[in-house]
Amino acid sequence: MDDELDQALAGVGPRLRALRSERQTTLTDLSERTGISVSTLSRLESGSRKPTLELLLPLAKAHGVSLDELVDAPPTGDPRIHLRPVTHHGLTMLPLTRRAGGIQAYKIVLHPEDRPRTPDPQTHEGYDWLYILNGRLRLVLGEHDMVLEPGEAAEFDTRVPHWFGPADDQPVEFLSLFGSQGERAHLRARPKAQRPERTANA
Repeated sequence: MDDELDQALAGVGPRLRALRSERQTTLTDLSERTGISVSTLSRLESGSRKPTLELLLPLAKAHGVSLDELVDAPPTGDPRIHLRPVTHHGLTMLPLTRRAGGIQAYKIVLHPEDRPRTPDPQTHEGYDWLYILNGRLRLVLGEHDMVLEPGEAAEFDTRVPHWFGPADDQPVEFLSLFGSQGERAHLRARPKAQRPERTANA
């Protein structure tokens, strides 16, 4: 039993790092929201600090997940999928996968009334694949500024400065496949000359 507990706690660090990367949150931002010092957060993610309930509770709340998800608790036998949407700065993120590692799937809705209109490109580790369901998405990627329509897709290395938001005053819905360690979706795109990778076909 102790071995199972130690194994579960050992996986908390990578899950915390993945959650923060997926939400594009810095350690400083997370520290301000939780009251936990940046150094402690960094040590938790690296595994050099043992997680405690006092630390995990505010982190679970900040990331919008349950404690069970943070420690990868075994399923209870309930076959239903309990999805927990997270809303932050005009972005609602609905996780579609439950595992901690590998490629994660999300449905994302951008609300134009709450989403900043001025691009503020950010970088972080990972690789992202987007598929537009409804609305028009403005994607700023490096030196490129484009608008994606329903049915179009884009994929890119998130170490390239990037930002996205509604292209007009209508909400945008899209699917995202995100690999925090740079994993790519199986569908691949070939970039056009002087343009970033954009569309993917089966």
